[in-house]
Amino acid sequence: MIDSPQFDNQLLKQVGEDVFISKQVEIRRPHLVSVGSHTAIDSGFYCTTAAEIGDYVHIAPYVTVIGGEAGVLRMGHFSSIAAGGRIICCSDAHLGAGLCGPTIPAAQRDDIIVGPVVFERFVNVATNVTIMPGVTLGEGSVVGVGAFVNKDTDPWTIYLGAPARPIRSRCKDKMLKAARELGY
Repeated sequence: MIDSPQFDNQLLKQVGEDVFISKQVEIRRPHLVSVGSHTAIDSGFYCTTAAEIGDYVHIAPYVTVIGGEAGVLRMGHFSSIAAGGRIICCSDAHLGAGLCGPTIPAAQRDDIIVGPVVFERFVNVATNVTIMPGVTLGEGSVVGVGAFVNKDTDPWTIYLGAPARPIRSRCKDKMLKAARELGY
């Protein structure tokens, strides 16, 4: 266990064993957040949505998850997101159907794009990646530094760019073997 100030895990909907959540996080709706075992969430994490975070997950410093009550993040076992990542689970469409922003009354508000963001098992997301509402990152996919993800990714594929595009396949045999050794 890491010896530094921690978030009050009792505020969460559910929490597993061997979990470290830095005291320097802001989880706006902790009663909607479940965290699995052997997971670490670093300083600067900001989350306004519901979240289901699996086992052996790492959320690096200064990751932002926005979308309010309508938003949902699901991170499967053995997934991670590196520093500065942005996960947008709900957003204004910005096409002129109304005013933009969460403080605008519903009758005058722009159209809203909402959809869960899902990291399937073994997904790794690099530094400063932005992921848009409704995206599912396929099992074992990797998203490289600075990418913009607005479409689902294929399993065991590496993506780069803005918008993110597949560049090559990812090996999976050793990862799956290691997970089986841990009982998954």
